[in-house]
Amino acid sequence: MHPFYPSRSPRLLQVYRMELVLSMMLAIFQLPAQAQGKECPVKRPTLYRTIQVDGLSISYREAGPKDAPTLLLLHGLPSSSRMFEPLLARLSDRYHMVAPDYPGFGHSDWPDPKKFVYTFDHIAETMNHFTESLGLSRYTLYMQDYGGPVGFRVALAHPERIEALIVQDAVAHNEGLGANWKTRRAFWTDRAANESPLRTNLLSLQTTRTRHVGSDPNVERYDPDLWTDEFAFLNQPGQVEIQSDLFYDYRTNVENYPRWQAWMHEKQPRLLVIWGKYESSFDSSEPESYRRDVPNAEVHIVDGGHFALDTAADEIAALIGQFMKTQK
Repeated sequence: MHPFYPSRSPRLLQVYRMELVLSMMLAIFQLPAQAQGKECPVKRPTLYRTIQVDGLSISYREAGPKDAPTLLLLHGLPSSSRMFEPLLARLSDRYHMVAPDYPGFGHSDWPDPKKFVYTFDHIAETMNHFTESLGLSRYTLYMQDYGGPVGFRVALAHPERIEALIVQDAVAHNEGLGANWKTRRAFWTDRAANESPLRTNLLSLQTTRTRHVGSDPNVERYDPDLWTDEFAFLNQPGQVEIQSDLFYDYRTNVENYPRWQAWMHEKQPRLLVIWGKYESSFDSSEPESYRRDVPNAEVHIVDGGHFALDTAADEIAALIGQFMKTQK
């Protein structure tokens, strides 16, 4: 008799044997998928890197295999490449993902506005040089908020590098700038007279919070660190001047909208438009405006706000995965 079953009845031994068989079956089912003959996506770590571009230290996040299709992720105000962490975690098993911080944002250098001209032309030039420094010759552009005016300049400068466009809550039509842009337009007309109202309208804690929550009634879904961290960033020395200078240049984006529309109309790029249904920074008509330029554009309204990745990362990652699969 087995030493662990001394003086046990045949009935009791049978029970023990059944328990042993069940335990072994459970262990088999709990084996990793690879051990059962199934492949699991290999999660790629996100690397936090810097590179010298035009005399500046440009910080960027990078994940995924370098021989996979590349996604160049361009962030909005007042965020940084940090906003793309949810996508890096979900898509780096399939795509090479690169997300830089612009000069004056995140962990890139913040040169003094007296020595560095903060315009969208200048930032786009730096981003073009950044891609060249990394050897990125072909990529899909993901553009959110400020990523729109930066990305369209990048695309028009080197259209041969663009495989497709993904627009997420970024504007390329004048109608997309809603009622809350009245103060901002006044700032473009007369900067000196409207500097103080603009800073309240654009850079306050309330506005920083609203950019995330928008009109979503379920505010409990949002991590307050999202806007308190961004507000702390906006209150760092020099940031008010940097962001005011850059936003004063935003008027040039409006002037360029017809050029961007004409380019889309002529080139008919593969285009995915993702829009948060609780978006309050831009007008709700903007997603369909893109379809006027590119009739075959895919347009999806997701369960989120201006920074839709806050709450709809799974949905957005799935949309991108399907879109990328159907690339030419």
